Amino acid sequence: MWDPMTSGLEAFLVASAIGFALRSYFGKPKLPHGVQYAPGPTPLPVLGNALAVDASAPWVTYKQWGSQYGDLVYFRLFGQDNIVINSEKIARDLLETRSQNYSDRPEIVTNQLFGADYNTAFMRYNSRWRLQRKMLHQSFRQDAVISFRPMQAAKTHELLLNLLEDPAGYVKHLEVHSGSIIMAAVYSYEASRRNDYLIGLVKETLDVVLKELRPEIAAIFGAFPFLLRLPAWFPGMRLKRVAPLARRLGVETVEQPFAHTEKGLATGTVSPCMVADHLQEIDDDDNDSAWQKKALKESAATAYGAGTETTAGVLMNFVLAMILYPEIQEKAHDLIEKVVGTKRLPTFEDRASLTYIDAIFRECLRWRPMFPLAIMHAAVESDVYNGHYIPKGVTITPNVWAMCQNEEKYPNPDTFNPDRFLNPDGTLTNDTVSIAWGFGRRICPGRYLAEGSLWSAMTCILAVYKFSNAKDETGKEIEIEPKWHGGITMRPVDFPCSITPRNAGMDFQALQDLIKVSV
Repeated sequence: MWDPMTSGLEAFLVASAIGFALRSYFGKPKLPHGVQYAPGPTPLPVLGNALAVDASAPWVTYKQWGSQYGDLVYFRLFGQDNIVINSEKIARDLLETRSQNYSDRPEIVTNQLFGADYNTAFMRYNSRWRLQRKMLHQSFRQDAVISFRPMQAAKTHELLLNLLEDPAGYVKHLEVHSGSIIMAAVYSYEASRRNDYLIGLVKETLDVVLKELRPEIAAIFGAFPFLLRLPAWFPGMRLKRVAPLARRLGVETVEQPFAHTEKGLATGTVSPCMVADHLQEIDDDDNDSAWQKKALKESAATAYGAGTETTAGVLMNFVLAMILYPEIQEKAHDLIEKVVGTKRLPTFEDRASLTYIDAIFRECLRWRPMFPLAIMHAAVESDVYNGHYIPKGVTITPNVWAMCQNEEKYPNPDTFNPDRFLNPDGTLTNDTVSIAWGFGRRICPGRYLAEGSLWSAMTCILAVYKFSNAKDETGKEIEIEPKWHGGITMRPVDFPCSITPRNAGMDFQALQDLIKVSV
C-alpha cells in the first residue's frame, strides 16, 4: 500500500543523494598545475570507497591499499575527501614538521548530538582547544608527573589486592585501577577499591560513546547531516535513541567530579591535582574567569575518559601477551626477582635496572596499538607533498597500526617480541613507540602519566602473579583465540585466564605486609 509519508521520505533521500553526488562531482576543485591527488582506489558515485572498507578493522583495509597504491592514499567516503598515511616518515613530515597546517580535526557532527563536543581530543584547532591543551600540558608534562608516583604506587598495590581477592574479575579490576589513577591525578578523588560510583559512571559513558560513535557512523552522518533531522523512531536511527542517555552521562561526567574538587578545595581536604591547581590560579574578578573555568571542566573530563580507556586497554593487551608468550613472562619475573628480591615489591627507583620491563611495555604499545588510526587530523589549508595535492579540509588518518606492522622496522610484526627494543648490551633503543600516542601538537598530553602507571602495574603484577590459560571443568586448558574490538580503540575481547600468586603461601595479610615494607 502506498504510504505518502514513507514515499515522500524515500523521494527526499533519493533526491538528496543525487544532489550530493552532483555537488561533489562538479564542486571538486581544479588542481594546481603539475600536481595530482595521491593514488587510491576508484570511488563509486555517492558512496565513494565506503563499501571497500572493512568497518570492523579499517586499518587492515588501509594497509592493503598502501601495498597497492603507496604510503599516501587518497580515497573518498560518501563524497568526502580522505587521505590515509601508512608511513611513519610521511606522518612525521606532515603532522609534526608541518604541524601548523595539520593540527585541526574534521568536524564530527555526531559529537554535539552526544554531548561530546567538549572533548579536547576531538576539538577543532582554535583558541578554545589551545587553552585546554595548555592546562593539560601544565599538569601532565614529564617533570610534573613525578609528583604522582606515590599515588600511582598506592593504586598499583590496590590492584594487587583486588587480583588476589577476585582473580576472575581481573577485567573490572584493571578498569578500576586505570580510572582511580586518573581520578586522583585530575580531581584528587580517592576511589573505592570496589563498586565506586564515579568510576562506574565513566565506564558507562565510555561504553555508550565508543560503541555508538564509531568512525564509519560519524562518516555517514558527516556526509549526510540532514539524517540527524529524522525522528528517533525511524529505522537506522538508533543513534538518536541513545543520544539523550549519552548527553545526560556526559553532563554528569563533566560536573560531578569537578564539584567534588571544588568542595574539597573550599574545605581544605584535597591534595594537589590538575583541577585544584588550576582553580587556585583563576581570578574570579577576571573577565575570562568563567571561560577559564569552563575550559578546565572540559579538559579535566577529557583526561578522565581518555586516560581510563587507554590504560585499561594496554593492560588487557599485556595480560593477553603474557599468557600467549609464557617464556617472556618467566624471563621478566626472573629478572625482577634477581634485581628486587622477594622481600619487597618493585618501585620506580628500580626502573633503570629493569629495562626488559620497559621493553615489554613498548612492545605492548606496538603489538596492538590502542588507537590504531590515532585520531583523525584535518588540513587547515591546501598543501602539496612529494607532488601530491592535499586539499584544504581533507580528513587525514594516520594508520598507526600499519606503521607498527612495518616489517622493515619490526621484523615478524605479529609476534610479541620485547627484544626488538633492546640493544645488544641490554640497554633500551631510542624507539619509544611515540606514534602510539599521536603526532605533533595533537600528541596525547597525558602520555607521561600513563607510562608511569603502566610500568608500575606491569612490574608489580609480574613480581607477584603468574598468568596462564584457564581450565575447564575437566581440567583441560582453555585455548585463547585472540580477538579485538573494532572502533576508535582496539581492545581485546574479554578472555578467561588463571591468575595465581607466585608464592603459594600468599594470602591477603601476607600481601598487605609485602606492600607495607615496599612503601
